[in-house]
This record gives sequence, structure tokens and C-alpha cells, in this order.
Amino acid sequence: MRPITPAVNFPPELLLKAQGIRVAFFDVDGVLTDGGLYFSEHGETLKRFSTLDGHGLKLLRQAGITPVVITGRDSKPLRVRLQALGITQVRYGTEDKCPAAETILADLGLNWSQAAAMGDDWPDLPVMRRCAFACAPANAHAQAKSLAHHVTTARGGNGAAREFCDLLLVAAGHYADLLEHAMGPLRP
Repeated sequence: MRPITPAVNFPPELLLKAQGIRVAFFDVDGVLTDGGLYFSEHGETLKRFSTLDGHGLKLLRQAGITPVVITGRDSKPLRVRLQALGITQVRYGTEDKCPAAETILADLGLNWSQAAAMGDDWPDLPVMRRCAFACAPANAHAQAKSLAHHVTTARGGNGAAREFCDLLLVAAGHYADLLEHAMGPLRP
């Protein structure tokens, strides 16, 4: 067996900008999902989540970066998914996301200079603007992309959040160690 080399690569100036991040804010629709709203014949909202994104959120927690979800919507599928991922810092049904983010920062004893955010549309802009590092998925609204330090190659709900997580993990110096741990020991 040969050793594994990290396959992700980000420009050094981007990694410098993302250093020191201790909390990452995520929108849901358009970031953790593809932004589409699916309704069953009974009027239930259905959502599709990427397992890549979910694993990225778990890796952030392992690296000591707190993932936080602030969303304007609330649904049973979303609650089930976030609970399964162990995400405890969540604000549902929050249209004005900045006060929610400020409260969470205060609760965690952190400030905006230690925060990153990923959003895709106008409701996310106030949080993205205040954070030290902002990211938008490839299919985000033009205004979110223009505010972002990094626009992912992946679309929302299709690995964009994982790309953001990977970037933060590399910037924090945890990516290679987490990868090595996931691979387990080399055996002859």
C-alpha cells in the first residue's frame, strides 16, 4: 500500500485568508441542498442532502471548528438530517440571520474575525459580509458570489459545502491528519 497524499489544493492567499476560523455558518437551501423545494402529494417538503457535505460538517467538528446552521426555513427532514450529523448550533425559521449569528458567536465566546460563512442569496449577505471568510456555491446568486472570497466549483447540495469544509480544514492545518486517521495504519 502506498501513502495517501491530500488531493485538494487551494491557493496560498486563500488559505491565509481562511486561517483562524473557529466557527462556520451555513445556509441550507442552495448550500446544503440544491435549492429546489420538493413537495409530496400531502404537502410535505422533501429535501435532498449530499453525504459529501454531511461528512465535511462532521470533519469540521472533529477539527474543533463549530458548524452552525442558520436557515429561514424549518422542516422535519432538515431537523432529522442535522441531528444525524450532530449539529447542535442551529437556528430555524430565521429570516434576519445576523442577530442569530451574533448571539451564537457570543455564546461560543468568539467574534466575527474567527467566523466563516457560506451562503447563496441575499438573506445570507449580512452574515457573509461580517465574517472573516465568505464562500458561495457555484450556483449562488451573483451578489453572493461577488461578496465571497471563494466560489466553489461544486453546486449547492452537490459537494459545495464539502469543498468549503475542506478549504477550512486545510487552512487550519487539520486536513492531512484527518485524512491519515481515516485511512488507518499502513499494513505490509
